[in-house]
Amino acid sequence: MSFHKAQDLLKLAELAASRHSGISLPDIAVEFGVNMRTAQRMVRALESTFPSVSIKTDGDRRRWWKLRDTAMLGMRGIYDRELVALEMAIRRAEREGAQSEVEALQALRGRLVATLPSAHARRAEVDAEAVLEAQGYACRPGPKVRASPMVTGAIAEALKAPFSLTIRYKGKQDAEPLDRTVEPYGMLLGTRHYLIARDPSKGSAFRRFRLDRIMDAKITGQSFVRDKDFDLDAYAAQSFGSFHSDAEFGLVVWRFTPAAAASAREFVFHPDQVFTDHADGGLIVTFRASGWIEMAWHLYQWGDTVEVIEPPPLREMVDLWHNPHIWVLP
Repeated sequence: MSFHKAQDLLKLAELAASRHSGISLPDIAVEFGVNMRTAQRMVRALESTFPSVSIKTDGDRRRWWKLRDTAMLGMRGIYDRELVALEMAIRRAEREGAQSEVEALQALRGRLVATLPSAHARRAEVDAEAVLEAQGYACRPGPKVRASPMVTGAIAEALKAPFSLTIRYKGKQDAEPLDRTVEPYGMLLGTRHYLIARDPSKGSAFRRFRLDRIMDAKITGQSFVRDKDFDLDAYAAQSFGSFHSDAEFGLVVWRFTPAAAASAREFVFHPDQVFTDHADGGLIVTFRASGWIEMAWHLYQWGDTVEVIEPPPLREMVDLWHNPHIWVLP
């Protein structure tokens, strides 16, 4: 057996052990980018190498392979690239102010590293630090939002149950923070962090509460029935960035010049974007969202290689920002 085939076999064993129902032939074909015949050869190798693997057939007559004896897999330890990926996830979560995720990932990292021999663990940590430095994650500049770990922790716990929350919140028009009891549905982490929740005292609409304006948060212990039709991804897609405005929400159409079309194709401007080739070789991008200022800030870096077709207020804003005369001090 070649070195790469041995690696694939160990990876297949890990997948068969880690997935609750095991792994099927179509799963293997997708995971390893192989055809069904090769997938069949791989499961035969799995069966001969790990005699404890069990096989079951579901109602659709699909076979599943499940590995329960994982003692041999524990001998593999942790690869340096895996530790790097985990460290990256921790540092991204730190930058985004997701404190509960930071704590969970750090606990996982600690348990994994504890299973390694000390020399191996130290070498992996040194190598991971070097890669992080090279990739710019060790000390990345830029602003970040302050969020209380106690607040984010309470929100995370309330979301699991789910329980309603009593938050002490200072709205934009509030002279002093006010206590509000809300039903949490999720968090949006971006330039600003938001709690997405319903305030039953103000109707059934979903509202955004800035995390930096939540002074305190406590779980009430009272459960509520979540709206089964709510989709956090779809809700987030109403915004270009982190800001949302019902008044601004609508069709957005940008046209990139032929010179910028190839670069624009590499961007995911919005989850629901549609690309259309223009007759002159340019590219038209269409989606529906709000947040004109955040759009304008992004479009500014494209200079005169992009034209805003819709909405007109965004076109006027971008044209104004591209006017050099407004930046000249008197």
